[in-house]
Amino acid sequence: MTQTPLQALHERAQAGDGDAMALTAVAAALGRGEPASWPEALERLRRAAKLGSAFAESQLEVLSKAGLEGPPDPPASRQVLLADPAIQCLPGFLPQAACDWLISRAAGRLARAETYDDKGGRRLNDSRNNSMVGFLVKDFDLVIVAIRARIALAAGSKEERLESPQVLHYAPGQTFRPHYDFLDPGNEAYAPELARLGQRLGTFLIYLNTGFEGGETEFPELKLSYRGQPGDALLFANVDGAGAPDFRTLHAGRPTRSGEKWLFSQWIRTRRGF
Repeated sequence: MTQTPLQALHERAQAGDGDAMALTAVAAALGRGEPASWPEALERLRRAAKLGSAFAESQLEVLSKAGLEGPPDPPASRQVLLADPAIQCLPGFLPQAACDWLISRAAGRLARAETYDDKGGRRLNDSRNNSMVGFLVKDFDLVIVAIRARIALAAGSKEERLESPQVLHYAPGQTFRPHYDFLDPGNEAYAPELARLGQRLGTFLIYLNTGFEGGETEFPELKLSYRGQPGDALLFANVDGAGAPDFRTLHAGRPTRSGEKWLFSQWIRTRRGF
């Protein structure tokens, strides 16, 4: 019988491959091929570090510094910026050590960001010239898993409803012009994706760094703009109370005038993330 990639990974881990053991920790945390268990995931990460995995050792250090070793805690602070549509900020949502980790995982992997087109595909567009990197499950580590668990709790959602996250990067002058995060249900090209995953209910942004000017998240229809400090988060709805696209949520990533801006972006679906 042919081995699955996950079975091969476990075999390498049992043979003493520390990096493979670190990847099986993610499988344990997510319940891939086995019951989900955060304590088991941490134990495997510790074993991976003992086997010489520098990647595992780095994760353990960040998890400890950022207070992400245990179950997620509710946000310590939450401020309502607007009640309708719902826009909230969560000051100090993520410690600096976790912010730095996300930047380090993205650095060197950035590519020009794409946008959806009218045919349901993705393409480069002059409306967006920043860079990004997406994290598929195969790219996850326990820090990312822990951050997503904290996001799900803060948003009142479930982890399985979170899309694959992205880290966004804006160099001086780069921007993402006004756009919507929801998918237009009136466009038949989006029908298969909407049927499978549901609508993008909300957007969760975490601001990762300082040292830049400009770069606000702006809602032009609502006369509202927000710029967080490192670790601050912004949560906003993309749909109204009936679940229909809310066109008031038009928003933009304003250009930076100097310095580099880093963001962690997480969309929340009504059904499942991927």
